[in-house]
Amino acid sequence: MSTAPTVYDVAERSGVSIATVSRVYRTPDTVRAETRERVLAAARELGYVPSGNARGLASRSTGVLGLCFPDYSDPDAESEAGQEADDDAAMLYSDQIIRGMERAARRHGYALLIAASLKGGPESLVARVAGRVDGFAVLARTVPTEDLEVISRRQPVVMLAGPREHVQLDHLDHIEVANADGQRELTRHLIEDHGLRHLAYVGSAEESPDVAARFRGYREACRAAGVAVRDEPDLRVPMMTQAEGARATAALLDRTGDRPDALLFANDQMAVGALHTLERRGVRVPGDVAVTGFDGIALGRLVHPALTTVRQPMRRMGEEAVELLVRRLNGTADSEPVSLMLPVSVVRRSSCGCTR
Repeated sequence: MSTAPTVYDVAERSGVSIATVSRVYRTPDTVRAETRERVLAAARELGYVPSGNARGLASRSTGVLGLCFPDYSDPDAESEAGQEADDDAAMLYSDQIIRGMERAARRHGYALLIAASLKGGPESLVARVAGRVDGFAVLARTVPTEDLEVISRRQPVVMLAGPREHVQLDHLDHIEVANADGQRELTRHLIEDHGLRHLAYVGSAEESPDVAARFRGYREACRAAGVAVRDEPDLRVPMMTQAEGARATAALLDRTGDRPDALLFANDQMAVGALHTLERRGVRVPGDVAVTGFDGIALGRLVHPALTTVRQPMRRMGEEAVELLVRRLNGTADSEPVSLMLPVSVVRRSSCGCTR
């Protein structure tokens, strides 16, 4: 087995001092951009990941698992949940994954280190997190492929959400949910069970693999039923928040031509924002237009009318990620990468016209 590269190797390869390499990872803003990039490039080439502390350096074990994902906070959702006095209502997609990981990690005697935002230097942040944990779970498209490839040489990595998109990452364990199946079934329900045929879909400007799969399921259901459907979402928003859902709904209502029979949103947060706009405009839900979301966050059952959605097993995704990491760390996992596809379920509520 080859010797793991050290900080000395990175310093020699990049032509800087050991102290400079240390500053690149600890305080990157104090190092000139050109020097910083040279050090990081050398680290990638060598497969170097900084150790979190002396204990980790000696034993290669920290007793900590890591999770890295973008910040999905939505102030509107948190504010509304507070008004409803429900402890779980403000929990969004990433919050549920965290809860699942925390519970499973605790069962196995691990702590969880979370990097919830990659703003201001994602490369060095990922390296710092990876150097302080024994295993690493990361949401798709959160971390550059080349960085993940380097990290995975030193520790187990599990990809969460979205299909595998890079050959370089085919060796990683992977967990996703049946996004296309869920959106296909929900769309079929609107068309066949409620007789709705003039549908509008709202997606995101920079679609994640999950959102792209949801739109694909929507198109497949429409085409199977002979319903006219565009090759692109009827509207894209820059962020999938309540505020953007409200603005998108206003834009769709202001368009010339017939109003859609149903508005399908790529997540629940946007759908909740849509309900507020429709109420302000005097548009009845579901009498005038049906509204649906995706994810199954708790807030969807608290709004009026309650939101029809596709519930995905967010907590289970977090739990399964920990189980995979622990098996890799214990040496009990198969040598071949594991791919899990978790099922989803359509939750029929009042916003589409269903009653309990």
